[in-house]
Amino acid sequence: MRAVVITKYGDPEVLSVVDVERPQPDTNEILVKVRATSLNRADLLQRMGFYPDPFPGTHEIPGLEFAGTIESCGEQVKSFKPGDQVMGIVSGGGYAEYLVVHENQAMRVPTKVSFEDAGAIPEVFITAWDALVCQGNLKSGGWALVHAGASGVGTAAIQICKAIGANVIVTCSSGKRDACLSLGADLAVDYKTEDFVDVCKHATNSHGVNAVLDVIGGEYLNKNVASLALKGTIVQVGLMGGGTTPFNIAALMPKRARLIGTVLRPRPLEEKIAVTQRFINEILPMFEMGKLRPIIDSRYSLEDIASAHRYMETNASTGKIIIDVC
Repeated sequence: MRAVVITKYGDPEVLSVVDVERPQPDTNEILVKVRATSLNRADLLQRMGFYPDPFPGTHEIPGLEFAGTIESCGEQVKSFKPGDQVMGIVSGGGYAEYLVVHENQAMRVPTKVSFEDAGAIPEVFITAWDALVCQGNLKSGGWALVHAGASGVGTAAIQICKAIGANVIVTCSSGKRDACLSLGADLAVDYKTEDFVDVCKHATNSHGVNAVLDVIGGEYLNKNVASLALKGTIVQVGLMGGGTTPFNIAALMPKRARLIGTVLRPRPLEEKIAVTQRFINEILPMFEMGKLRPIIDSRYSLEDIASAHRYMETNASTGKIIIDVC
């Protein structure tokens, strides 16, 4: 099968499409013929050597999500059959024509979403929902602050907030404000010219926001605390702005607030299955109802994977960059 392999760590040119052995499903696994995957920031970090290979000793194939058709099933698989269209998250291996995954990590592709676009759903929608709702305790009527509102996680987060009846303020560049507002953001703050702390205080009558979803880190941390409501939660899911910064912990204490660091990829299989099954029950029906949809910026072929990585590094995209595999 064709797959994108990291030949060494470095620039996008280290990604090479080669023929590798097709994986075989274990007793509780399904073999999926991948239709599409999509890019995530972790893919760029893995390519540069900053994210450990999840399957050492084999070909290093990136890719954290997929949509495809089941080719075959392990002997104990009960939930699916060959020919079913599924999507899901994986620790790696999404940039390939075939992959294997535990049956309980797979989700049926919603009928209201095109098969070609479904590969843009799993990673960002599970990440946004898990951060804001499961860990951030965001509820109907509450306020969320979402940084990088036009990113894949950001566009998913906006929709999830509105679907559960919450209010959402996002930060973004000026050229992406309209896109965020069109998805339902109540306010879109130009991070270069506006102070999101002031905007949050004004919008919430000085109460502050209940949950912050932050992919930036760095100097945003202290400002996130200043934006929080009493007993609010900051959920850190990325560090695009850096992982080290002076932090005034004294500002966190009187708010009785929480700062949570979280990642999806390194979680053990049992936790990934648990979050996937809860997502299936609570969020997947919203795609069928038309309340949620993947936001697609652009598409690339598997052979153009280096170009796709270069494009993502420009930060020009809004929503997801899809890789058409088969």
